[in-house]
Amino acid sequence: MTDAARPRILADTVVLAAAATDPVERGAVWRLGEPERHLDANVIALPPGERIDEHVGPEEDVLLHVLAGSGTLRSGTEVLALAVGGIVWLPRRSRREITASAEGLRYLSVHRRKPGLRIGGRGL
Repeated sequence: MTDAARPRILADTVVLAAAATDPVERGAVWRLGEPERHLDANVIALPPGERIDEHVGPEEDVLLHVLAGSGTLRSGTEVLALAVGGIVWLPRRSRREITASAEGLRYLSVHRRKPGLRIGGRGL
């Protein structure tokens, strides 16, 4: 069995959630880095009151698992409360805006890995 085929623990969500007390940490604070994978996963940190502006999501379904803090997810006129322990499904191409509460927000995002960019055309 190759190393790529061996199950292993990659992170501890308790530790990742506990790090949420850093008010300036933002963006992807942890990433799945295994080279031979079919999934992508990130832990996203949003400081208090910050948001990810409304946008149309990618061609992949996305699961979010709230690790720390709270916030809201707005999709059109619907607003969902995000709280620790919540697992949210974002269907592919759905509209979404995520806003952190006054305590900030940290969540695990999991989706199918997107293919890498390739330079060149056919026959290259």
